[in-house]
Amino acid sequence: MKHLICILFAAILFAVVNGQQAGTNTPEVHPPLTIQSCTKSGGCQTEAKSVVIDSNWRWTHTTSGTKNCYTGNTWDTSLCPDGVTCAQNCALDGADYQGTYGVTSSGSALKLNFVTHGNVGSRLYLLDSETQYKLFKLKNKEFTFDVDVSKLPCGLNGALYLVEMDAGGGMGKYPGNKAGAKYGTGYCDAQCPRDIKFINGEANCKDWNSGIGHYGTCCNEMDIWESNSISTAYTPHVCTVKGQTRCEGSDCGGNGFCDRGGCDFNPYRLGDKTFFGPSPNFTIDSTQPITVVTQFITADGTDSGDLSEIRRLWVQNGKVIQSNNVTLGGQKYNSVTDDFCNAQKQEFGDSNDYEKRGGHKTMSGSLDRGMVLVMSLWDDYGVHMLWLDSDYPPNKSPSSPGVARGTCPTTSGKPEDVEKQHPDASVTYSNIKYGELGSTYGR
Repeated sequence: MKHLICILFAAILFAVVNGQQAGTNTPEVHPPLTIQSCTKSGGCQTEAKSVVIDSNWRWTHTTSGTKNCYTGNTWDTSLCPDGVTCAQNCALDGADYQGTYGVTSSGSALKLNFVTHGNVGSRLYLLDSETQYKLFKLKNKEFTFDVDVSKLPCGLNGALYLVEMDAGGGMGKYPGNKAGAKYGTGYCDAQCPRDIKFINGEANCKDWNSGIGHYGTCCNEMDIWESNSISTAYTPHVCTVKGQTRCEGSDCGGNGFCDRGGCDFNPYRLGDKTFFGPSPNFTIDSTQPITVVTQFITADGTDSGDLSEIRRLWVQNGKVIQSNNVTLGGQKYNSVTDDFCNAQKQEFGDSNDYEKRGGHKTMSGSLDRGMVLVMSLWDDYGVHMLWLDSDYPPNKSPSSPGVARGTCPTTSGKPEDVEKQHPDASVTYSNIKYGELGSTYGR
């Protein structure tokens, strides 16, 4: 669902435009962020890392000056008559993370504010070095983090997820990309978004119309966390392509390279309506910080085995909480397996695109190759986040299987409303840990 971050870009001020050369007007200083690598025998060791904001948010100007290459929703055709020329003429500049984008870090915590001086939302990646994204290889491992979604109302999504981006952001792979991971280039996901302004080192200016270009950019995606204070889901999405791949035409769509719908585990949608929500009456109280543990189980219990199960644990107020069983087709499930996905698609009457594109076997390969960590906050100009926290599709009866996904009204989530009514919304991610199963959280 990340392509729906079309908060982009009419709503954002002139500073939020982009290109593929590296600019020099503002130094690029990455906010530091510590994470931890854990083993059962040795405990957790701190790693000093940093984050970088996506290139789509950046000011892009001529390489020789400060003239915008892109303003509002329009390319400057004198600078960008075609994608290759545009990439040669235009430079990405450094970011004022706090002042322009409302992004702050402190120790192991990263806070994303929603509206900051006209900028709406943000999307950031974890860096391993100044010029390389960190790649997570999580088979037979677990990934844990703390999150505070108490200030996220209906219509917002604080999303933490993995995508199979190139570690260098495409720099070195595509000659037109001279900015690379240092400037947040190379994004892709299973929605094959077409609102990315530069793909494969070239401007996506062909047939550009209202923030959408001719090309999209696709890759496998593991949504570890999509949530506001009302609803939550974790969802694997798989593709027929390996790594970041440019698409066009039908290859970008619902019957194209990727499984856009994914195989989601949303407790409310699965009938567990008292599990997650904004009060102590829920099993998980979203008004308080939450520790989220995601385990990637292999069939043979080894790092080289095939992915067989994606399991979710929770920790709150010192208590470890298992995901509850849900019933589909007369069978009980409490994690995402291929059998769960097949039963869920049949129960809800959805096309089983996850299975068609290889299911867990495909995700297993992506986790072998390594995936980049994304942390974001966004609102949804497409369908107002109803797919996460309300009844969706809204023209179907809420009593139909799979339609009710949360308690937000179907009139909620309009960006013009949430941006005006909740500009001070925010999400905080902290205490990121990864390592051996059972090593990252208190038991």
